[in-house]
Amino acid sequence: MNRKSVIFLTGAAFLSLGLFCANGNVGHSQEERTVIEKGISVNGRDLSGKSVSEANAIIDDMVKEQSSSVFTLKAGSKSIRATGEELGLVAADPQLAQRALNFGQDGNILYRFKANTQLASGQGKDFDLKYSVDDAKVKEYLSAHEDEIVSTAVDGTLTRSNGSFTYVPGKEGHRLVLDKSAVAIADYVSGEWDGASGSIELITDIDEPKGSEEELSVVSDVLGSYNTNFSSSTAARSQNVRNGASKIDGTLLYPGDEFSVATALNPMTEENGYAKAPSYENGQTVETYGGGICQVSTTLYNAVIRAELEVTNRSAHSMIVHYVEPSMDAAIAGTSKDFQFKNNTQYPVYLEGYTDGGVIYFNVYGKETRDAGREVSFESEILSQTDPKNIYQATGAAAIGSISRTSGSAHTGYTARLWKIVKVNGQEESKEVFNNSTYRSTDNVYAVGTASDNAEASSIVASAVGSQDLATIQGAIAQAQSLVAQQQAEAAAAEAAEAAEAQEKASKSEKKQKGKSEKLDGAVETPDDDVEYH
Repeated sequence: MNRKSVIFLTGAAFLSLGLFCANGNVGHSQEERTVIEKGISVNGRDLSGKSVSEANAIIDDMVKEQSSSVFTLKAGSKSIRATGEELGLVAADPQLAQRALNFGQDGNILYRFKANTQLASGQGKDFDLKYSVDDAKVKEYLSAHEDEIVSTAVDGTLTRSNGSFTYVPGKEGHRLVLDKSAVAIADYVSGEWDGASGSIELITDIDEPKGSEEELSVVSDVLGSYNTNFSSSTAARSQNVRNGASKIDGTLLYPGDEFSVATALNPMTEENGYAKAPSYENGQTVETYGGGICQVSTTLYNAVIRAELEVTNRSAHSMIVHYVEPSMDAAIAGTSKDFQFKNNTQYPVYLEGYTDGGVIYFNVYGKETRDAGREVSFESEILSQTDPKNIYQATGAAAIGSISRTSGSAHTGYTARLWKIVKVNGQEESKEVFNNSTYRSTDNVYAVGTASDNAEASSIVASAVGSQDLATIQGAIAQAQSLVAQQQAEAAAAEAAEAAEAQEKASKSEKKQKGKSEKLDGAVETPDDDVEYH
């Protein structure tokens, strides 16, 4: 074809385009479209004559149909299954319906010409519906199921038996890289996914375990030790102490690790090895599962502070305990009181806890870095003391004059502090207040009976109880009992008089009856003349 022919054909093509433009078949018509042209579809679903909102509804239905598709999310040898709905499956192009409406109207003149020629020839236009996922929902799903697809590293540890340590190697695990895994899922769904079930490899990192044999080999020195006696405890309380010690024994803390005694010991249930034994509750001694477990935390506390680990949380008991000096205790109470401490050394520490012969022991092992001449001790100081009082309460439910105890054992209240004393080569280097503690007092409560038929006596005792003075109350009881005795004597005398009077009346009546009987015995009977005897 020569150059003149090319010029002629090109001119003819542009003439044709001009005619299309002039006739309104290409470009924007004077009236905007409100419905989609005939022959336009999405993934084979006809959109002809549909408005944008109607087309969007069709596309939404297509997305819903695919929401039940199952994706297998793999992380090494583990995997979980998620549906499209759980991953927030959506249409990748939210403007797809609008693009379908504007087909043949948008773009440059050549694109519009081609699009309209395509529609005019009956070829139609089938849009490809691509899918995507909701990033927030994907991350939410992965986070919720992370434990099912990753393996947590198991740190190296130590066991102790027969006075020596044995190293137990750790095991590496895998961590989920959340952001990259979410991208991998989105890329697969919007790219190679064909609408059928698919498999996606998630992104993970190796989770290296702590504690090599070399690192743990330094754990050999006793940093702090303490023991307390529980030999006088009941069998149930002794069980709780032994059980608690066993739950802490063998704990290994790496540098910076924090330990919670409450977390280690809870729940306080029979299923977790505890029995019912005395505990403090609202100033009273009550029976609860785990009673006595505070002796475990207290003994550990004293070993820990002698090892000079960092105490991050410690509470005194509400009332004084007798297995350590004031301010040397560490109470455990549900979630309100806990003993927590941190390994503030540069090396791992190992907690050994056991019981033997009614004594509980705790040893803290690690690497000793303190000066060889350093000596740490603790001294309790009582700042104030509140002795228990005797409280008397009148009760009409008990006989007048009775006095009975209604409370548990009374407790003396104290305020106290604990001093930390540091000596170096026998010379005191420092003496500092380590903690302050307050212990409430509890009183002896007695019920004084006022029940009596003698209202005056009851009133005398009740009035004396208000004085809260035992001598006054006892004097009132003696007075009341005297009144009651006098009343009883008068009642007895009256009863005796009534009995005597009744006896006298009975005697007179008997004599009168006897006289009548004697008169009848002296009379003669007269035969009846009308009676015949045969």
